[in-house]
Amino acid sequence: MKILVVNAGSSSLKFQLFDMKDEKVIAKGNCEKIGLAGSFIGYTINGVKKEVKVSMPDHKVAIEKVFEVLTDKKEGVIKDVSEIDAVGHRFVQGGWLFDESVLMDDEAVRKLDMIAELSPLHAHANMAGYKGCVALMPNTPQVTVFDTSFHATMPAKAYMYGIKYEDYEKYHVRKYGFHGTSHRFVMGETAKLLGKKPEEINIITVHLGNGSSITAIEKGKSIDTTMGLTPLEGLIMGTRSGDLDPTVVSYLSNKKNMTADEVVNYLNKQCGILGVSGVSSDMRELNSAIQEGNKRARLALDMLIYRVRKFIGSYMAVLGKVDAIVFTGGIGENQEDLREGALAGLENFGIEIDVEKNNHLPRGTIEEISTKKSKIRVFRIPTNEELLIARDTQELVNKMSKKSSR
Repeated sequence: MKILVVNAGSSSLKFQLFDMKDEKVIAKGNCEKIGLAGSFIGYTINGVKKEVKVSMPDHKVAIEKVFEVLTDKKEGVIKDVSEIDAVGHRFVQGGWLFDESVLMDDEAVRKLDMIAELSPLHAHANMAGYKGCVALMPNTPQVTVFDTSFHATMPAKAYMYGIKYEDYEKYHVRKYGFHGTSHRFVMGETAKLLGKKPEEINIITVHLGNGSSITAIEKGKSIDTTMGLTPLEGLIMGTRSGDLDPTVVSYLSNKKNMTADEVVNYLNKQCGILGVSGVSSDMRELNSAIQEGNKRARLALDMLIYRVRKFIGSYMAVLGKVDAIVFTGGIGENQEDLREGALAGLENFGIEIDVEKNNHLPRGTIEEISTKKSKIRVFRIPTNEELLIARDTQELVNKMSKKSSR
């Protein structure tokens, strides 16, 4: 079975084509600047990387360009799009209506339109990617995998905010959590490393990238996570502020003569690591500035390390027993001083890492960085959200096939 995984953003579209016989990626790429001047598609096929400038006024055209690449007579990996058995889509927000991945139909589209206002930055783009695929391959099964669905198992005491209950019921204001595909993927990998089933383990997964979140997983299920109604809550991130007093919004609104929406946009796109450091949201540029003695850059990194450690500690208290702590995401996988700093001072909780090994990890591999004496094991596991989406898609399509054959 060949499955195309699509992750559509507001002006971008990432894709990967999997051959599910061995879960091998046979083509992948990005469409960038969709609807903007200077749009281009970059892709890798058979180990060869290419970048081509091409006009892409909307997501439908972007999908057309993807198909042109995949079916190219000289470089393509399939002869026709009919060879694609299913498409898996990443949707950020499933709200209160979706607690698992779904095979898309008109009813699912109607429900997603109902909850679009929960994620205005992502919902339209996610749907545009889906509709672009449907327009070009109307008879191919389309599956949607939600960032939020893994966190649907959180108890009310974890997902509720201290607002009037009637407003929660009417407006569905609550914590939903995000990065669920990443947390679920590394949870499965951790279970394998521990030689146990997911329902037999308690772990803390630490996804650190331009967007970051931490999740407490009890017996294979998410029971709390740092992101909330939107991805703005929780850790300080690349451009997001993370946790702050809600009155900051009204205070800044008055001081900066902004609307509430403008302040929220400011907190999402101009703050976080970028806003504190004044340097960049890119950790590589931040590290260079730190080496040059930039105190604000150092402060931004210290704030991130402190908050990661604080949430790890709080989730250890929530879980009681912890089998492992797992670092993933671009920063979590590749920044050794952050991993070390986040666990510093937690020795009394039974955590001990091999500093030398942690400082010299090869890229892209699964590694244990805790010592043999450590009561809680610590891993670095590269995430693979696209593979998890492909697996969910294959599972749902196979179920559909079995039902239709009865």
